[in-house]
Amino acid sequence: MTTDFDAVYEERLNGANLYFEVVGPADLGEPPIVFLHGGPGYNSYSFHSLFGEHLEHRQVIYLDQRGSGRSGPLEDTEQGDEALDLDTLVDDVEAVREFLGLGTIIPLGHGFGALIALEYARRYPVHTARVVVVNPWVHFPELAYTLLAEASALRSVPVNDPADQLRAETPQGQHPAVGAARIEAAFALVNARDLLNTTQFTDAASRMHLEFADVEGQLLSAGEVQQALVNQGLWEFEYPPFLTEIRRPVFIIAGAHDRTSYPEQVQWVADLAGGDVTVVDAGHYPWLDDKEAFAEALEEGLER
Repeated sequence: MTTDFDAVYEERLNGANLYFEVVGPADLGEPPIVFLHGGPGYNSYSFHSLFGEHLEHRQVIYLDQRGSGRSGPLEDTEQGDEALDLDTLVDDVEAVREFLGLGTIIPLGHGFGALIALEYARRYPVHTARVVVVNPWVHFPELAYTLLAEASALRSVPVNDPADQLRAETPQGQHPAVGAARIEAAFALVNARDLLNTTQFTDAASRMHLEFADVEGQLLSAGEVQQALVNQGLWEFEYPPFLTEIRRPVFIIAGAHDRTSYPEQVQWVADLAGGDVTVVDAGHYPWLDDKEAFAEALEEGLER
C-alpha cells in the first residue's frame, strides 16, 4: 500500500500562503477528507493532535485557512487584510484540491468551517463526494441573538434585543445591521471569551484540554481573520437560502450541549439541505467530551 504520512506543504495558492498537511494512506479508493477548522481564524493543529489517531485509516488534509494558524498572514495575500469573504475561503479549498491532483474530496467542517464545507459542496458538487459538518454556524444574526440571550441569562437580566429599534431607525433602502448590534450587546454583558466558553464547553476540563493543545502547538487565534470577515458583514450573513441548492449528501454531527449551534443552527441545515443529524452527548468540540462517540458518528457520516 502506498502511503503519504505527514507530508507538509506551504504553498502560494489563490494569492495566499497556505499551510496544509496530507496524512494517511493515499490509495484507498476513497475520497480524502479535507478538515476545515472553525474560529474563524483558528487552526487545524488541535484537531489533528487530539483526534488524528482515529482517522489514521483514511487520508486527511489538515488545512490552516488563509491568515490562520501556520498559514501566512492576511496582509501578505493578494486580497489584503481589510476584508475576507466566504467565496475566497472556498476558492482556497479548491486550489488545494487542484494542487494535490485530487478528484473528489469530503469537506469536514467544524463551526464556522462548516459554512466553508457547505458552500464548497454547493459550488463544486462534481468534486464533492459528501459533506460532513460538526456543530455548524450558518445563520449569524440568529447566532448573535443566541449569544445575547445566553449573556443576558448569565447576568440575570431580561433579553434586550436591539433588532426592532434598529430596524425602525434604519433609513428605507438600507440594511439594518441587526447581527452586529446583537453581538455588541452580548459582549457588553459578558466578554467574548467567557461567553463562548460557557456556551461551547461542557466543563472546565474540556476547555483546559483544548487550551493545552493550543499551547503545545504555540498557535493563537488570528483576530485579523475575524475582523476581516466582520468588515465584510459576517454578523449579517444568512446562509440558509443557499442550503436548498446543495446536491450532495450532508451529514451533521451535533453536540447536545453546544448552545451556539444546537438546535437552531443544526435545524437550518437539516431542514434545508436535507441533512442527516446525529446528536452526541458533547459540546462544541465533541472529540474532547466523548471521543469514541464522535468517532462512531463521524465514521457513519463518512460511510452512510
